[in-house]
Amino acid sequence: MSGALEFPLHRRDIAKRISEAGMDDILIVTGLGSTNWDFTAAGDRDLIFPLWGAMGGAVPIGLGLALAQPDRRVLVVTGDGEMLMGLGSFATVAMQAPKNLVIVV
Repeated sequence: MSGALEFPLHRRDIAKRISEAGMDDILIVTGLGSTNWDFTAAGDRDLIFPLWGAMGGAVPIGLGLALAQPDRRVLVVTGDGEMLMGLGSFATVAMQAPKNLVIVV
């Protein structure tokens, strides 16, 4: 892949770039559905935690990891449907406001 992004964006290409970007220290939680398949297809690694059958749980799990391990970066990648199942978790994330947590929907 070249350094520039091509449009339209393709989820699997982006997942592969994230996985290969030298992010060996980032914990990645993927939500139920397409994001699991995208990151699994990009290459499984120990620091990727795909949620198979836990709809709505990606953000709460990511928040727990971020709070438990404040020196590690945590990335949650999930879809809109999975996020709607756990929409209330955004309020808890806002109250806790961990600086090491990034959520991508």
